[in-house]
Amino acid sequence: MGATGELADLLERCRAEGQGHVFRFWDGLDETRRGRLLGQVATLDFDLLAEHRSLISDPPAPAHAARFEPPELFPLVRDGELERRARAARERGEEVLRAGRVGYVLVAGGQGSRLGFDGPKGAFPLGPVTGRTLFGWLAARIEAAARRFGCDAPWYVMTSESNDAETRSFFEEQGYFGLGEGNVRFFQQRMLPALDAQGRVLMRGRDELFLAPNGHGGTLQALAGSGCLEDAARRGVDVLSYFQVDGPLARPADPLFIGLHDLAGAEMSSKVVAKRDAHEKVGVIGRVDGRLGCIEYSDLPDELRHATDADGKLLFRAGNMANHLLQRAFVERVTEGGLHLPWHVAGKRMTVVDEDGALVEREGFKFETFVFDALGEARASATLEADRGLEFAPVKNARGADSPASCRAHLGRLFAGWVERAGGDAPPAGPAHRRDGGPRVEVDPRFAEDEHEFRARWPATPRVVDGGHLYEVGS
Repeated sequence: MGATGELADLLERCRAEGQGHVFRFWDGLDETRRGRLLGQVATLDFDLLAEHRSLISDPPAPAHAARFEPPELFPLVRDGELERRARAARERGEEVLRAGRVGYVLVAGGQGSRLGFDGPKGAFPLGPVTGRTLFGWLAARIEAAARRFGCDAPWYVMTSESNDAETRSFFEEQGYFGLGEGNVRFFQQRMLPALDAQGRVLMRGRDELFLAPNGHGGTLQALAGSGCLEDAARRGVDVLSYFQVDGPLARPADPLFIGLHDLAGAEMSSKVVAKRDAHEKVGVIGRVDGRLGCIEYSDLPDELRHATDADGKLLFRAGNMANHLLQRAFVERVTEGGLHLPWHVAGKRMTVVDEDGALVEREGFKFETFVFDALGEARASATLEADRGLEFAPVKNARGADSPASCRAHLGRLFAGWVERAGGDAPPAGPAHRRDGGPRVEVDPRFAEDEHEFRARWPATPRVVDGGHLYEVGS
């Protein structure tokens, strides 16, 4: 391999760091493929690589038996005093929203391949009647808040290298969902090299490193590095509402949550749902040795997993929804001089290129940070228990629980319940009028985001779409 100037310096650095093998196939690459490889190698952070190598060769010793405690929870079921506090919090939250202090952060770096869908996961169709996409549901909720509180707000959409161009194109095709191009800003998640057991960078192809997303904790670093935090500051936004693309029922502009966060002077807050039972494999918000964070299902001792409070409810029931509120200044602090969150190492089988250029299965290691680890850095926090039926129907699996079918059925049943309790009729049961086991009823979030708002608009006549009932503005 002949090399001069910057290329020679990069080659020498790779060799000195034990990564010279990334240029093994250089002589057989054309100029385009050489450029692709160079572009990736030039972004390597060798200091970070050294840190990651040490996590493989010398992993941290197992922690001592930790002290686990449930969080201070603002519960779903409330007595008179808590209801008074809830009313005050809603009023404060509405003030914060009307003042334009809230911006929205969507984690949307995934592809829909796990769902059998070719495209960004957010473009997956999910509406029981309209086929409204995941992006569409969340955009409608943001637009509903803009109308309700009379203030536009920025939407920061985090993509990945694999779906950035497609996501931008999709938003453009959809007219930015009526939010205005100037209110939508895209930024990319950082990709990091996967390593083998010896700490060498794995190759996905002869001209390509095996790169993987740096975890949802990387959202914070990407916000800081992309200029989004500066944009938020210029707009007067000091609260960032964080949510993920796989939850169509997420409520980014929840006045109660925002008000509790603001009244507590919190830097980072969490919304949770009660676990279905002790065996539901979901992390719970809680304290570990006094430090707030997310306790993984496998880390919680069995006796605590089944422990109950005086009312018979699970003591550790605060299932993590991945819905957070973060102060802009807090994100600036935890990303100053680099992201100050612990690394999590995930070992798994990967399809890589071996020394002869053949595709093989090898054990490899990916490195991620988790956004909930930032909770331990927050000086104050609020934890709100939400209504699972109203706010939690994630799309994570191709079939079964938490699948498109289960989510679509959940949405249909939720909306049909609103209609029936208001005195209306849902579409009749039967194969021609049902999809995925749920009634074909859909309520546009701009029409109503909860049952109280729906009933305030009643009576309403739905638009009939292919036998399904759609309630939308103008109904």
